[in-house]
Amino acid sequence: MALQQKFDAAVEIIQKLPKTGPVSTSNDQKLTFYSLFKQATIGNVNTDRPGIFSIVERKKWDSWKELEGVSQDEAKERYIKALNEMFDKIAQELDVSAWLEQIDPVIKTNLALISK
Repeated sequence: MALQQKFDAAVEIIQKLPKTGPVSTSNDQKLTFYSLFKQATIGNVNTDRPGIFSIVERKKWDSWKELEGVSQDEAKERYIKALNEMFDKIAQELDVSAWLEQIDPVIKTNLALISK
């Protein structure tokens, strides 16, 4: 499977994760996925840094800026790796197979596509 297809599958998983429940992303994980997504789809930061009073936007911008120089393909690979690592960690505390049966089936299908 092509890298772009795997990346698209990984992005869809993140977008479809339930907002509550045993599997959700922390703020740090959200920041990681955001910055890798931006680098993978746009490339280097192409906007001015938000003002000091835009705390969340500034943090997102800074996180993306840290990836400057990383190729779009490398960012896609890192995004997929981060998602796989997240689920590996979750699997230590949760029966992921049972959880997958209770949520959007696209997540299960896409996880199978991007698994190592």
